[in-house]
Amino acid sequence: MTKKVVVVGAFDTKAEEYKFIIDLIKERGFQVITVNTGVMGSTDTFSVDIQADEVAKAGGTDIEILRKANDRGNAIAVMSNGLRTVIENLYTKEKFDGIIGMGGTAGTNVVTSGMQPLPYGVPKICISTVASGDVSPYVGISDIIMIPSLVDISGLNPLSESVFTNAVGALVGMLEIKRSERSKGKPTIAASMFGNTTPCIDACREALNLKGYEVLVFHATGAGGKTMEKLIDQGLVQGTLDITTTEWADTLCGGVFDAGSTRLDAPGKAGITHLIAPGCIDMCNFGNPDTIPSKYKDRLFYEWNPQVTLMRTTAEENWKLGEIFAEKANASTGKVAFIIPLKGYSILDSIDDKNEPQLFWDPAADKAFVEGLKSKLKSEIDIIEVDANINDPIFSNKAVEVLLDMI
Repeated sequence: MTKKVVVVGAFDTKAEEYKFIIDLIKERGFQVITVNTGVMGSTDTFSVDIQADEVAKAGGTDIEILRKANDRGNAIAVMSNGLRTVIENLYTKEKFDGIIGMGGTAGTNVVTSGMQPLPYGVPKICISTVASGDVSPYVGISDIIMIPSLVDISGLNPLSESVFTNAVGALVGMLEIKRSERSKGKPTIAASMFGNTTPCIDACREALNLKGYEVLVFHATGAGGKTMEKLIDQGLVQGTLDITTTEWADTLCGGVFDAGSTRLDAPGKAGITHLIAPGCIDMCNFGNPDTIPSKYKDRLFYEWNPQVTLMRTTAEENWKLGEIFAEKANASTGKVAFIIPLKGYSILDSIDDKNEPQLFWDPAADKAFVEGLKSKLKSEIDIIEVDANINDPIFSNKAVEVLLDMI
């Protein structure tokens, strides 16, 4: 069966560049579906399957209204929202195999808005003038590949043709390569990890692999937690080993690894097994020391690396986190339980082999989390307490045992 590629962008201003890309894709034997997002018009250089008026309508307005208003910012917002709907509906109908587009700042915003909701694994390429900068607003938690255009996307020249050819080559390679079936049929467990809980998760992953499970490990850096929850929403995960919930400390305290207020929601909504631990909630993450808010100037800090500074959370903050975690668990429609390491929530929150307390060792603050949790948690939800640090083999063994029993 011929594979289908969606080519999306502003055909009113970049028809020449898009024709170059379309011709290359068709030469490789792929079917092309074209979607125009150009507010001011279209093109007769190649056939257009979905015109801009359909995109604008999906965005909640009429294309003529956008043209007459001459408000570029509003037009970009409307076309971005509309394209998201159009591409989602198109994928449901056509199950296309890949998507490619290009643009400057505005065009990139529109094109990537349509790409972001697509499932992981569907090849997504955006050639962009801003690909060498901070692309987080455009990529979000998707797997979009951003390719720098090097020159502005304004006509064809030897350099732009080289970039476009390489981009199509990358897309074609992704479409033609045989996908691995190594994990096909295996039940999947999502696990959350941080540098300070790596020994625990490594041990859990190895044990679960031996039991026939595929383990997807997500780095709890904000984007990692969001990505994990998105995969759960998509039904690709059968259980969650949520050992490292530190992102909630950043949400509460204003740190840089904030995953948002919906973190911990997806497993409960999906009704899948959810084992939760307070991994690394003893810390909130900031950038280099100059980025730390002045209100925290008297707090306890640890420079993890030149770009990451950790702040020890307080008993008051941990109590609040306990209450939040309880509310999340109480709303779950699936099996949920907590597992608590009584001897510390991270490497820094521990007693070392020489019986020396590490910098963030604070049993009273850790206990406040448990007390806050118990103050709000439904009585039927289990709390398993383990007399070990989160990275001790005793704890990881127990976590795997409890998770498998719940599943």
